[in-house]
Amino acid sequence: MNVRRLIPTAAVAGAVALGLTALSACSSSDAAEGGSDGKLDVVASFYPMQFLAEEIGGSHVSVTSLTKPGVEPHDLELSPRQIGGLGDADYILYLKNVQPAVDDAVAQAGVKNTVDAAGLTTLESHGSEVDGHDHGAEEGGEHEGEEHSEEAGLDPHIWLDPVKYAEVAEGVGKSFEKADPDNAADYRKNTETLVAELNKLDKAYETGLRNTATKTFITTHSAFGYLAERYGLTQEGIAGLDPETEPSPARIDEIHHVAEENKATTVFFETLASDKTARTLAKDLGLKTGVLDPLEGITDKSAGADYLEVMQSNLAALQKALGAK
Repeated sequence: MNVRRLIPTAAVAGAVALGLTALSACSSSDAAEGGSDGKLDVVASFYPMQFLAEEIGGSHVSVTSLTKPGVEPHDLELSPRQIGGLGDADYILYLKNVQPAVDDAVAQAGVKNTVDAAGLTTLESHGSEVDGHDHGAEEGGEHEGEEHSEEAGLDPHIWLDPVKYAEVAEGVGKSFEKADPDNAADYRKNTETLVAELNKLDKAYETGLRNTATKTFITTHSAFGYLAERYGLTQEGIAGLDPETEPSPARIDEIHHVAEENKATTVFFETLASDKTARTLAKDLGLKTGVLDPLEGITDKSAGADYLEVMQSNLAALQKALGAK
């Protein structure tokens, strides 16, 4: 992850103090009494968490995302007001190790109903993979200040696997029931509806990618490790898990070899990061370019209005690139 943006604990503590001063007129909420409109005041870290909160919470929640549309989540920097305001939330939903600034601020907020989506499923290690081998460490090395721990090397992009995302949805649903027991039945119903949609999406991917001319796809950002593993594909990431990582010359040469050997047709880029590397590589290889959206945010450039629609667009893009039969 982009730990270069990590905010020191002392700085966060200072920002919390400033934020709380700015928001002194607002009362702090420890349980699930809700805001002045009676709704559960939910803060989500970025779009995949926001989508879950809105779909499961329905009319009983008021959801605010810390990451505005069009902002690359890994680069997020929080204002003192945002940091201080976290303490007034009834419920916080975030995904640890995606946004260091959020991780620190959440730790300082002390909100009773705080849920880390990473704890609701099993995380795995992925990177820029060649035949299942992780080349992430040798490409860009370690970022300054990165923790030497197993947790730091785990891939957080669980929402791109419909099955894992469904597991997270079930966990979020249960946590909503606990935070707001009066509306538990509705949260349970909404969770069941969403999980059914995610199961349907899983089946669409399984069927749509079963028979393809190639199983290898090339991306700029190695965000699709879970998806690739789920549906028997091989992700070849130009960069690692951090979209800002610059690939080494050796990795570029390796991608050339892999593309030719596996008959790859397309180099995928995303909407919230630069497409320069992808277009340059595609031109050198005589390949096409396309968009494979890691769904870290929805903008007017997204190929769909929400998670489910964009995931369907991603499926269509993969089918075309892989030569689905």
